[in-house]
Amino acid sequence: MCLALPCRIVALLPGEQAMIDVAGVGKQISLALVEDVAVGDYVIVHVGYALSRLDPEEAARTLALFAELGAAALGETPGAAA
Repeated sequence: MCLALPCRIVALLPGEQAMIDVAGVGKQISLALVEDVAVGDYVIVHVGYALSRLDPEEAARTLALFAELGAAALGETPGAAA
């Protein structure tokens, strides 16, 4: 099974590279497959490559769904205080 994640671009780097934020963790990725990406944009990332740009609202919905799935897997209620 493959999984691609919506990630926010936090910095553009030389050589078609960028830094992204993945749940608070920085990771360097390739932008070779996408054009016209700017800091603050969301991209779908799979195995270190940005595959496409993503609308910020769609990114927020997808990330919320991932959080809900993660909480369900841990038997937690999303938004509940620990």
